[in-house]
Amino acid sequence: MTVASVALGAALAACGTAQAPHTGHTGHPAPARPAPAAKPPTLPARPGGPARVFSNGPRTLGKTVALTFDADMTADQGPRAASGEHFDNPALIATLRRLKVPATVFMTGRWADEYPDQARSLGRDPQFEVANHSYSHYAFTGDCYGLPTVAAANMKSDVERAYAALLRAGVPHPMPYFRFPGGCYDQQALRAVGSLGVTAVQWDVVSGDAFATDADAVTQQVLDGVKPGSVVVMHCTRSAAPTTEEVVRHVVPELRNRGFRFVKVSELIGETPGHR
Repeated sequence: MTVASVALGAALAACGTAQAPHTGHTGHPAPARPAPAAKPPTLPARPGGPARVFSNGPRTLGKTVALTFDADMTADQGPRAASGEHFDNPALIATLRRLKVPATVFMTGRWADEYPDQARSLGRDPQFEVANHSYSHYAFTGDCYGLPTVAAANMKSDVERAYAALLRAGVPHPMPYFRFPGGCYDQQALRAVGSLGVTAVQWDVVSGDAFATDADAVTQQVLDGVKPGSVVVMHCTRSAAPTTEEVVRHVVPELRNRGFRFVKVSELIGETPGHR
């Protein structure tokens, strides 16, 4: 049995026990995350078929919105982290906790290896769910924002390696959701990950926070784009998305004033026809 099968089996079978809280880099203990009460909802692929893609929830079941955050770090960025570059964003996570905003974090295995305490803290906090964003943040297609690419023969093992890193960091129940680096995929990539039982999660609202310096412009882009059932893509890497924490401080109260309720991706998938 592969490591990814073990991780997905834990998520899908909802097995495991609660563990004692650990303190992350923020200095605040994260509560132990109990074993989920039920299997996380997925959009199952046909046997031997490509993974199904989820971009947003139903538009007619209430004003819900999911904020998602990509924890990006490539396999070769270790020296940059060692020299002081921050690929984490503890202030953002603290703000989400203070505002009581549920969120889904798509985490690369390399990020979990670099920041295991923070990965563990997120994974054991019931306010968050942690999902797979590949190990190396290498693209699964060619011509994807200049990212290095994963060979087709290595796509499945890259996702498995990421699940292994999440488990190693102490994330007890990594979700059976996968976000392609850069959001780039084709049928070959979907077939490669389909056998792992994951749902490919995209988005319908691009925040534009990556490398942005104007928090007001990012805030407006999010507010203009959100509809009932939306999935917003943002980032929790300080060096690549320095305005995101400020954006969240503005977006959250405004969307609540408009009647929106914040949910995790799993809730939106659970409301989608065809989920299991």
